[in-house]
Amino acid sequence: MATLKACSALVTGANQGLGLEMVKQLLEAHCSKVFAGCLDPDGTNSEALRELAKKHPSVITIIRLDADDPCSVKESAKKVGSLVGKNGLNLLVNNAAIVANGTVQTSSIEDMKNTFNTNVIGPLLITREFLPYLRTAAKASGTPGMSCNKAAVINISTLGGSLSRMPSVYEQFPVLPYCVSKAGLNMLTVLAAEELKADEILCMALHPGWVKTEMGGEKAPINTRQSVEGILSVIGSLTEKQHGGFLDYTGKTMPW
Repeated sequence: MATLKACSALVTGANQGLGLEMVKQLLEAHCSKVFAGCLDPDGTNSEALRELAKKHPSVITIIRLDADDPCSVKESAKKVGSLVGKNGLNLLVNNAAIVANGTVQTSSIEDMKNTFNTNVIGPLLITREFLPYLRTAAKASGTPGMSCNKAAVINISTLGGSLSRMPSVYEQFPVLPYCVSKAGLNMLTVLAAEELKADEILCMALHPGWVKTEMGGEKAPINTRQSVEGILSVIGSLTEKQHGGFLDYTGKTMPW
Protein backbone atom coordinates (compact mmCIF):
# COMPACT_ATOMS: atom_id res chain seq x y z
CA MET A 1 0.00 0.00 0.00
CA ALA A 2 1.17 3.52 -0.77
CA THR A 3 0.85 6.48 1.54
CA LEU A 4 -2.92 6.45 2.07
CA LYS A 5 -3.54 7.04 5.76
CA ALA A 6 -7.03 8.56 5.77
CA CYS A 7 -8.54 8.49 9.23
CA SER A 8 -12.13 8.30 7.99
CA ALA A 9 -13.56 7.35 4.62
CA LEU A 10 -16.96 6.94 3.00
CA VAL A 11 -17.39 4.63 0.02
CA THR A 12 -20.69 4.55 -1.88
CA GLY A 13 -21.89 1.38 -3.60
CA ALA A 14 -19.91 -0.53 -0.98
CA ASN A 15 -21.90 -3.77 -0.86
CA GLN A 16 -20.35 -5.43 -3.90
CA GLY A 17 -17.72 -5.20 -6.64
CA LEU A 18 -15.18 -2.41 -6.42
CA GLY A 19 -16.91 -0.77 -3.47
CA LEU A 20 -16.78 -3.87 -1.28
CA GLU A 21 -13.15 -4.49 -2.19
CA MET A 22 -12.35 -0.88 -1.35
CA VAL A 23 -13.85 -1.31 2.12
CA LYS A 24 -11.73 -4.45 2.60
CA GLN A 25 -8.51 -2.76 1.56
CA LEU A 26 -9.17 0.42 3.55
CA LEU A 27 -9.51 -1.91 6.51
CA GLU A 28 -6.15 -3.49 5.66
CA ALA A 29 -4.65 0.00 5.37
CA HIS A 30 -5.70 0.62 9.00
CA CYS A 31 -8.23 3.32 8.17
CA SER A 32 -9.76 4.08 11.57
CA LYS A 33 -13.34 4.59 10.34
CA VAL A 34 -14.90 3.26 7.13
CA PHE A 35 -18.47 4.19 6.26
CA ALA A 36 -19.88 1.70 3.77
CA GLY A 37 -22.76 3.28 1.91
CA CYS A 38 -25.20 1.05 0.05
CA LEU A 39 -28.74 1.05 -1.28
CA ASP A 40 -30.10 -1.86 0.76
CA PRO A 41 -28.01 -2.79 3.83
CA ASP A 42 -30.39 -5.63 4.72
CA GLY A 43 -30.65 -7.13 1.22
CA THR A 44 -29.08 -10.34 -0.07
CA ASN A 45 -26.58 -8.32 -2.14
CA SER A 46 -25.18 -6.84 1.07
CA GLU A 47 -24.55 -10.11 2.91
CA ALA A 48 -20.77 -10.07 2.38
CA LEU A 49 -20.60 -6.48 3.61
CA ARG A 50 -22.64 -7.31 6.71
CA GLU A 51 -20.33 -10.22 7.53
CA LEU A 52 -17.28 -7.97 7.17
CA ALA A 53 -18.84 -5.32 9.40
CA LYS A 54 -19.63 -7.92 12.07
CA LYS A 55 -15.96 -8.87 12.22
CA HIS A 56 -14.81 -5.24 12.47
CA PRO A 57 -17.62 -3.34 14.23
CA SER A 58 -15.32 -0.64 15.58
CA VAL A 59 -14.12 0.29 12.08
CA ILE A 60 -16.91 -0.42 9.57
CA THR A 61 -20.28 1.30 9.79
CA ILE A 62 -22.87 0.40 7.16
CA ILE A 63 -24.90 3.41 6.03
CA ARG A 64 -28.06 3.29 3.95
CA LEU A 65 -27.29 5.59 1.03
CA ASP A 66 -29.34 5.67 -2.17
CA ALA A 67 -27.58 7.98 -4.64
CA ASP A 68 -30.89 8.38 -6.48
CA ASP A 69 -32.78 9.58 -3.38
CA PRO A 70 -32.02 13.10 -2.04
CA CYS A 71 -33.67 12.30 1.33
CA SER A 72 -31.49 9.20 1.74
CA VAL A 73 -28.38 11.24 0.94
CA LYS A 74 -29.31 13.89 3.53
CA GLU A 75 -30.00 11.29 6.22
CA SER A 76 -26.75 9.43 5.53
CA ALA A 77 -24.79 12.67 5.81
CA LYS A 78 -26.40 13.51 9.15
CA LYS A 79 -25.53 10.06 10.50
CA VAL A 80 -21.92 10.18 9.32
CA GLY A 81 -21.56 13.75 10.57
CA SER A 82 -22.66 12.72 14.05
CA LEU A 83 -20.07 9.94 14.09
CA VAL A 84 -17.00 11.74 12.70
CA GLY A 85 -17.26 14.67 15.11
CA LYS A 86 -14.57 17.35 15.21
CA ASN A 87 -12.17 15.38 12.99
CA GLY A 88 -14.51 15.42 10.00
CA LEU A 89 -14.42 13.13 6.96
CA ASN A 90 -11.10 12.72 5.16
CA LEU A 91 -12.11 10.77 2.08
CA LEU A 92 -15.31 10.53 0.01
CA VAL A 93 -15.32 7.96 -2.80
CA ASN A 94 -18.28 8.33 -5.16
CA ASN A 95 -18.28 4.79 -6.48
CA ALA A 96 -21.98 3.89 -6.80
CA ALA A 97 -23.09 3.73 -10.43
CA ILE A 98 -25.43 1.92 -12.79
CA VAL A 99 -24.95 0.89 -16.41
CA ALA A 100 -27.46 0.64 -19.24
CA ASN A 101 -26.96 -0.66 -22.77
CA GLY A 102 -28.11 1.30 -25.78
CA THR A 103 -27.20 3.47 -28.73
CA VAL A 104 -28.50 6.76 -30.13
CA GLN A 105 -31.18 4.75 -31.89
CA THR A 106 -32.11 2.33 -29.10
CA SER A 107 -31.51 4.01 -25.70
CA SER A 108 -34.73 4.54 -23.76
CA ILE A 109 -35.60 7.81 -22.07
CA GLU A 110 -35.94 5.89 -18.80
CA ASP A 111 -32.40 4.49 -19.07
CA MET A 112 -31.02 7.94 -19.86
CA LYS A 113 -32.77 9.48 -16.85
CA ASN A 114 -31.84 6.67 -14.45
CA THR A 115 -28.14 6.63 -15.35
CA PHE A 116 -27.92 10.41 -15.15
CA ASN A 117 -29.73 10.49 -11.80
CA THR A 118 -27.47 7.88 -10.21
CA ASN A 119 -24.16 8.59 -11.95
CA VAL A 120 -24.21 12.41 -12.03
CA ILE A 121 -26.87 13.91 -9.78
CA GLY A 122 -26.06 11.32 -7.09
CA PRO A 123 -22.37 12.30 -6.75
CA LEU A 124 -23.38 15.98 -6.93
CA LEU A 125 -25.81 15.66 -4.00
CA ILE A 126 -23.49 13.39 -2.00
CA THR A 127 -20.55 15.77 -2.41
CA ARG A 128 -22.75 18.71 -1.43
CA GLU A 129 -24.21 17.06 1.69
CA PHE A 130 -20.87 15.72 2.94
CA LEU A 131 -18.96 18.92 2.16
CA PRO A 132 -19.25 20.33 5.71
CA TYR A 133 -17.49 17.26 7.12
CA LEU A 134 -14.80 17.38 4.43
CA ARG A 135 -14.23 21.05 5.29
CA THR A 136 -13.95 20.14 8.96
CA ALA A 137 -11.30 17.54 8.15
CA ALA A 138 -9.37 19.95 5.93
CA LYS A 139 -9.26 22.55 8.72
CA ALA A 140 -8.50 19.98 11.42
CA SER A 141 -5.47 18.62 9.54
CA GLY A 142 -3.46 21.79 10.14
CA THR A 143 -1.31 21.02 7.09
CA PRO A 144 -0.99 23.01 3.84
CA GLY A 145 -1.69 21.65 0.37
CA MET A 146 -4.01 18.84 -0.68
CA SER A 147 -4.08 15.08 -0.12
CA CYS A 148 -6.47 12.21 0.51
CA ASN A 149 -5.17 12.07 4.08
CA LYS A 150 -6.46 15.63 4.56
CA ALA A 151 -9.76 15.87 2.64
CA ALA A 152 -10.66 14.57 -0.80
CA VAL A 153 -13.46 13.65 -3.18
CA ILE A 154 -12.64 10.81 -5.56
CA ASN A 155 -15.16 10.25 -8.35
CA ILE A 156 -14.92 6.79 -9.88
CA SER A 157 -15.21 7.44 -13.59
CA THR A 158 -14.37 5.35 -16.66
CA LEU A 159 -12.74 5.32 -20.06
CA GLY A 160 -16.35 5.34 -21.26
CA GLY A 161 -16.61 8.95 -20.13
CA SER A 162 -13.66 10.02 -22.29
CA LEU A 163 -14.80 11.97 -25.36
CA SER A 164 -11.55 11.18 -27.17
CA ARG A 165 -11.16 7.50 -26.25
CA MET A 166 -14.69 6.07 -26.23
CA PRO A 167 -15.53 6.34 -29.96
CA SER A 168 -12.88 3.74 -30.88
CA VAL A 169 -14.45 1.09 -28.61
CA TYR A 170 -18.10 2.16 -28.91
CA GLU A 171 -18.97 -0.70 -31.29
CA GLN A 172 -17.61 -3.19 -28.75
CA PHE A 173 -19.34 -1.46 -25.79
CA PRO A 174 -22.67 0.08 -26.92
CA VAL A 175 -23.54 1.60 -23.54
CA LEU A 176 -24.48 5.14 -24.53
CA PRO A 177 -26.52 6.06 -21.41
CA TYR A 178 -23.62 5.02 -19.18
CA CYS A 179 -21.00 6.82 -21.27
CA VAL A 180 -22.98 10.06 -21.48
CA SER A 181 -23.54 10.03 -17.72
CA LYS A 182 -19.86 9.41 -16.98
CA ALA A 183 -18.85 12.24 -19.31
CA GLY A 184 -21.20 14.35 -17.18
CA LEU A 185 -19.49 13.09 -14.03
CA ASN A 186 -16.14 14.15 -15.47
CA MET A 187 -17.41 17.70 -16.01
CA LEU A 188 -18.89 17.68 -12.51
CA THR A 189 -15.45 16.69 -11.19
CA VAL A 190 -13.68 19.54 -13.00
CA LEU A 191 -16.18 22.15 -11.81
CA ALA A 192 -16.30 20.79 -8.26
CA ALA A 193 -12.51 20.98 -8.19
CA GLU A 194 -12.77 24.69 -9.02
CA GLU A 195 -15.18 25.27 -6.13
CA LEU A 196 -13.33 23.13 -3.60
CA LYS A 197 -9.93 24.67 -4.32
CA ALA A 198 -10.42 27.40 -1.71
CA ASP A 199 -11.13 24.79 0.98
CA GLU A 200 -8.04 22.76 -0.02
CA ILE A 201 -10.24 19.71 -0.64
CA LEU A 202 -8.70 17.57 -3.37
CA CYS A 203 -11.13 16.48 -6.11
CA MET A 204 -10.40 14.26 -9.10
CA ALA A 205 -11.79 11.53 -11.37
CA LEU A 206 -10.35 8.02 -11.48
CA HIS A 207 -10.75 5.21 -14.03
CA PRO A 208 -10.52 1.83 -12.21
CA GLY A 209 -9.70 -0.13 -15.34
CA TRP A 210 -11.85 -2.79 -16.98
CA VAL A 211 -12.62 -4.97 -13.97
CA LYS A 212 -14.23 -8.38 -13.45
CA THR A 213 -17.42 -7.29 -11.67
CA GLU A 214 -21.12 -7.67 -12.35
CA MET A 215 -20.82 -4.48 -14.40
CA GLY A 216 -17.50 -5.26 -16.10
CA GLY A 217 -18.20 -8.91 -16.95
CA GLU A 218 -15.98 -11.97 -17.08
CA LYS A 219 -13.93 -10.85 -20.09
CA ALA A 220 -12.35 -8.02 -18.10
CA PRO A 221 -8.54 -8.39 -17.75
CA ILE A 222 -8.18 -7.47 -14.05
CA ASN A 223 -9.99 -8.41 -10.84
CA THR A 224 -11.26 -6.14 -8.08
CA ARG A 225 -8.23 -6.82 -5.90
CA GLN A 226 -5.80 -5.61 -8.57
CA SER A 227 -7.90 -2.58 -9.42
CA VAL A 228 -8.39 -1.39 -5.85
CA GLU A 229 -4.74 -1.95 -4.95
CA GLY A 230 -3.92 0.40 -7.80
CA ILE A 231 -6.65 2.88 -6.88
CA LEU A 232 -5.54 3.19 -3.26
CA SER A 233 -1.91 3.46 -4.28
CA VAL A 234 -2.75 6.27 -6.69
CA ILE A 235 -4.99 8.25 -4.38
CA GLY A 236 -2.55 7.79 -1.54
CA SER A 237 0.06 9.69 -3.56
CA LEU A 238 -2.17 12.51 -4.83
CA THR A 239 -1.28 16.16 -4.22
CA GLU A 240 -2.68 19.47 -5.42
CA LYS A 241 -0.90 18.77 -8.75
CA GLN A 242 -3.58 16.20 -9.60
CA HIS A 243 -6.47 18.35 -8.35
CA GLY A 244 -9.17 18.44 -11.04
CA GLY A 245 -7.42 15.68 -12.98
CA PHE A 246 -8.42 12.35 -14.54
CA LEU A 247 -6.14 9.36 -13.85
CA ASP A 248 -6.45 5.60 -14.15
CA TYR A 249 -5.69 3.00 -11.48
CA THR A 250 -2.02 2.83 -12.56
CA GLY A 251 -1.56 6.61 -12.17
CA LYS A 252 -1.60 7.28 -15.92
CA THR A 253 -3.33 10.50 -17.04
CA MET A 254 -6.55 9.83 -18.94
CA PRO A 255 -7.66 12.03 -21.84
CA TRP A 256 -10.92 13.91 -21.29
